[in-house]
Amino acid sequence: MGPMMRLVLGLVVLALILGGVALGFPSHVTVQRSVVINAPEYAIFPYLNNLRRFPDWSPWSARDPNMKVTYSGPEQGKGAKIEWASEQPSIGAGNMEIVESEPSRNVSLTANFNGLEGTSSYELSPDGAGSKVTWGFGYDSGSSPLKRWKALMLDGFIGAEYRTGLERLKARVEEDRRPAGPAVVVPPQPIPQVPPSETVVPQSPGQGVQPAPAPEQPPAAQATPQPGAPPPPPRAR
Repeated sequence: MGPMMRLVLGLVVLALILGGVALGFPSHVTVQRSVVINAPEYAIFPYLNNLRRFPDWSPWSARDPNMKVTYSGPEQGKGAKIEWASEQPSIGAGNMEIVESEPSRNVSLTANFNGLEGTSSYELSPDGAGSKVTWGFGYDSGSSPLKRWKALMLDGFIGAEYRTGLERLKARVEEDRRPAGPAVVVPPQPIPQVPPSETVVPQSPGQGVQPAPAPEQPPAAQATPQPGAPPPPPRAR
């Protein structure tokens, strides 16, 4: 047997082994990532149910600000659809469409991430003082060994993207809910004290408060007679 024939037989055996191993993998794979956001469910739900807000926290729009995005259908809820296309191979083209929506609870979508078709979902649940958001992706590999090997690598590929997106969602929601700024408190201005026009003299008990007597006027100065002037007339008694 020549070297080339040995190589071909070796590859065939390897393919059979990999195919047999793949048959032991599950035919359906689900990838999920979660984050806790300091906000109630009803405040987070519009960011998930309105696909026009998806680029605000999408993990792909952060890597490619020039990514082309188009919308169709209603603005939010069932039937809303978003499509994107990027020149970066790691992003490529994709789309999502809402197929079911339950206010403040969950959103179900069909998804295509660069040729990888599956289902996606957002789940909301209370978590302490905030809310837990879980972003999931489901993939059916069927009986194809190649698809089952691809499904095995989804957690590393999709999981990292979902983690980044959820962290951006958390930052966006909490930033939007933060007050604009601290209130400016203006201290009260002191009231100027006007000096009283009269001086109050305390009186003995039983008497009212009387104004102070006016100061005595000094006596008028006596005129000095000039030499040769007639004496002044005598004062009447």
